[in-house]
Amino acid sequence: MKSIRELSLSGKRVLLRADFNVPMDEQGRITDDIRIRMVLPTIDYILEQQGRLVICTHMGRPGGKVVPEFSLAPVARHLQEVLGRPVELAPDCVGEAVEAMIDSLQPGGVILLENLRFHKAETSNDAEFSAKLARLADVYVNDAFAASHRAHASIVGVAERVEEKAAGFLLQKEVDFYHKAMDEPVRPLVALVGGAKVSSKLAALENMLNKVDRMIIGGAMANTFLKSRGVDVGASKVEEDLLETARQFIGKAEAKGVKIFLPVDFVVAESFSPDAITKNVTCQDVPQKWMALDIGPASTILFKEALQDARTIVWNGPMGAFEMDAFARGTMALCQAVASSHALSITGGGDSNAAVKKAGEEKNISYMSTGGGAFLEMMEGKSLPGVDVLG
Repeated sequence: MKSIRELSLSGKRVLLRADFNVPMDEQGRITDDIRIRMVLPTIDYILEQQGRLVICTHMGRPGGKVVPEFSLAPVARHLQEVLGRPVELAPDCVGEAVEAMIDSLQPGGVILLENLRFHKAETSNDAEFSAKLARLADVYVNDAFAASHRAHASIVGVAERVEEKAAGFLLQKEVDFYHKAMDEPVRPLVALVGGAKVSSKLAALENMLNKVDRMIIGGAMANTFLKSRGVDVGASKVEEDLLETARQFIGKAEAKGVKIFLPVDFVVAESFSPDAITKNVTCQDVPQKWMALDIGPASTILFKEALQDARTIVWNGPMGAFEMDAFARGTMALCQAVASSHALSITGGGDSNAAVKKAGEEKNISYMSTGGGAFLEMMEGKSLPGVDVLG
């Protein structure tokens, strides 16, 4: 995969695929601009090299129609403030008017194309649409790791049609950190996996069995593993159709010598609400109409001990319903344990990163991935179309 530093950019039209799918409030104000700021090193480099910068991105899911609330106008305004230079918003992402704007763009200038997903052809990787996008570029740079697991026109179709192409600094960093953690780890390598469903992470769990030394499983997905071992978890969420799969997984782990850590106690409640009555119980003592919503204090100690000598930690998914303070203690404790470890630590997924931010530990994590779906697919051992096409 070629780096942007290997390209000649001066005076050239540089089509940069970014992921500026940022959250906004009802007034159209951006509430978290981390995805914009993560791409700034690439943007600054292109402008320093006197490239003619054309940025394309998606916003939300407008379904191939022009939906005003998904316009990138607020992003253009915000980016202009951050860069301290004009950022012109194009009326569309393809077409004669857009091409004319780009033709008149001077070196060091910036244009933001309107939402790619206003066209259905974007998500279907339509050949004609890809060709129209490619006509806007002398050079193509992908810095949208979070979208690189999608074989969309702006991710794959353009790259197939533009000879000069490379990865931006963010994409390169994401891929390098992941491979450093999973393919060339300093051991012990510990995977910390949580979240709601085994089904959504089964492929990742199976792949990681071939790489990790131990695996900690928490969140609602742990209930399925516990029930597969004969533990009654009351009204807790369980994927009944995966009980046999969970049993087999534990057997595979034992055969490979990978130690699996499951919760030994829970914080339980009768309802998922901030004012619910809670209590701590062992896994064997969950009342029939109660549900597990966080790991308990004994599980927290157990998991922290499993992390204590780790030299590489990969974390995807919280230990409980951390959005509510009543069920956040376990996840917050694990955030602090990972942050204070001597390990190379990588978190991936929106919930994991949100938990780290809630704990105030962002600066103490080695790397927080910007791409939930892309990160998970890499955990599954899959290659990303947006990376593969760069060569």
